[in-house]
Order: sequence, then C-alpha cells, then structure tokens
Amino acid sequence: MKLTEKKTQLKGLTLSDLRDFFSSLGEPKFRGDQVFNWIYNHLADNFNEMKNLPATLRSKLNEICTLNSLELLTTQKSNQTNTQKFLFLTTDKNKIEAVLIPEKDRNTLCISTQVGCPLDCKFCATGLMGYKRNLSAAEIIDQYLFAAKNFGKENITNIVYMGMGEPLLNFNSTLNSISIFTNQLNKGISRNRITISTAGIPNKIKELADSGYRVKLAFSLHSAFDSIRNKIMPINKKYPLSENIEALKYYAKKTNTRITFEYTMLKKINDTEADIRQLTKLCRQLPSKINIIPFNSIEHMNPSGISAELKTTEIEKIYSFADKLRNNNITVMIRDTQGNDIAAACGQLAIKFK
Repeated sequence: MKLTEKKTQLKGLTLSDLRDFFSSLGEPKFRGDQVFNWIYNHLADNFNEMKNLPATLRSKLNEICTLNSLELLTTQKSNQTNTQKFLFLTTDKNKIEAVLIPEKDRNTLCISTQVGCPLDCKFCATGLMGYKRNLSAAEIIDQYLFAAKNFGKENITNIVYMGMGEPLLNFNSTLNSISIFTNQLNKGISRNRITISTAGIPNKIKELADSGYRVKLAFSLHSAFDSIRNKIMPINKKYPLSENIEALKYYAKKTNTRITFEYTMLKKINDTEADIRQLTKLCRQLPSKINIIPFNSIEHMNPSGISAELKTTEIEKIYSFADKLRNNNITVMIRDTQGNDIAAACGQLAIKFK
C-alpha cells in the first residue's frame, strides 16, 4: 500500500479530537467514539472494516482521511531471548525501530518518539545517528498497533518510551499518545504500565507532572556527578543534575510515584566506590530505585572519540556494585541484556542515514 499524508490522519487523534472532527463533518460526536474503538480495540486499518458506520460515511472517510502512517519493512527475532525488533518506514522515507521484549511475567514494547535523537549521548547508538525530526502521535501509536497485530494485543502488557529519541522533546505527540493508550475506551494499557524515559528536560518533567497522567518516569542518570555526565551526556551542560533533581522531586510528589534512575555501567567511568557514595546520597533525596544496565556494544555505528573507547564493567563488578548499594538500603535491579544479537538491546537502536 502506498502511504500518503495528503489526507487527514485520524490515527493519533485523541478521543476528544476525533469527536470534534466528526462534528466538523456534520456527524454526531459518537462517531468519534466508534472510530476510536475500531482503531485501538479492533486494530482496524481501513474504514471498510467499520461496519457500524453508515456506508456513505465510510466512503467519505476513504476519500478524505487515512489510517496509515508507517509501513512495516522487516521484523527480526533474537535466537537468544525471542526479543523482536520492528523496522518501520515513515511516509517521508525515514526509518525507525521498536522492540518487543517478552519476559516471564510481562511483555514490554519499547517505542520511539523521534527519527534519531539530538542529545548525542556517547553510549547510545541512536545519539550517534543524529536527528531528523519528531514523530507524530500517529507514528508513535502505530508502532504499538503493528506490534499488537503481530504479537496479540492482549499479550502486550507494558509500554516504555525508551526507543529512539527524547520523548520530552516531542512533548505534545508523546502526551497525545499517552492519552490514547490510557483512555477508558481503549481496552489496552493502564497508566501504571507506561514508562517515559528522559535524559533530563526539567521544565518538561514538571509539565508532565502537571498533565495528570501519572505515568512512571525513568531518568537516564548514568552518573551522579555533573563532571561525568557532561562528558557522556552533553545535555547535562544545559540542564545540570541540580535542576533535574528538583524537577524529579516535584514529579514524585505530584504523582505519588517512584523515580527510576537508569544507570548504564561503563568501565572505569561510573563504577567506583565514589559513585556508590554519590548514588546513595542522591537516592536518599527522593523516592527512587536504580535500574543497572550493562553497557551494550555500539560498534555497529562505527563510533569515534569517547564513544569508541567505552567498555562495559565486568559482570562480577556490576553485581558487587549493586550489592553495595543494596547494603545502603537502595533498591537496585540489574537489567538482563535482551536482543543484543540483533542490535535491539538498550542503547543499540539506530539507522544509518544515507
């Protein structure tokens, strides 16, 4: 099917927007509810499937509207963990990736919010590919809908905004997609199973807190020292830790949720006794837990500079690091590497621009 954006895109519109759209056509508002239900509960991708709409309306929608924003190009499945990676093509010929991670008690879909990423984190393949544009709410939602058709809607239990891009730099589309995921008419994902990951945009963290959605928030920390974050996460020079911690405290209090600190272990960079002390000091300031992530290779992006020098901390030291934090009454999880054989593990998503 040839994709087009010349028609009005209905996928990605919130329920309120859909109701307003059908009112603008002279139709009753409940048509918006019906279409919302067809798209997100029945996974309809064409109007002819929507049999409770009048034939004349279905014909009109085919003329002036579209439900297509992405084309699924390929899927890859890890032989080691059954992790599945989806490669999508946008209507303007950009490529993005999403990852489905099956686990014992959950199946998590990791979705992207941007084509590339502007933040240039040195340990992340997406940062090395550069940035082209934000994704629309339709493109964010479509990653879920394709995965739901492929894997079964009822089998996707969690959504994490941890794929390509910084979600809070695409704030409106991210928020619209959350509105759709959490709407009561969409029998899908509850808000306590949605996590947004951010490298730290303080004003947007506070705005998200005030939005009322109360989704979980993961903060890409990777060091509790500004000097180290400045080297591996250039965004820290603009938004230092002190500003982000203030925003995270506000988020935790406003939403009554616990912050997850994501911490990629980098050999001889953030795995010392001083790091343990500073992390302990930080975690005692707000309700939080640490998610430790072994560094995954980004060699497939031919890195240079500091990115080419990064190595993961030895696994024995990672476990020792975690145990010492736990001895300080810090909640720590060690994330299993999933899908690194197909470049689908944390920090590996990337497309080389031609």
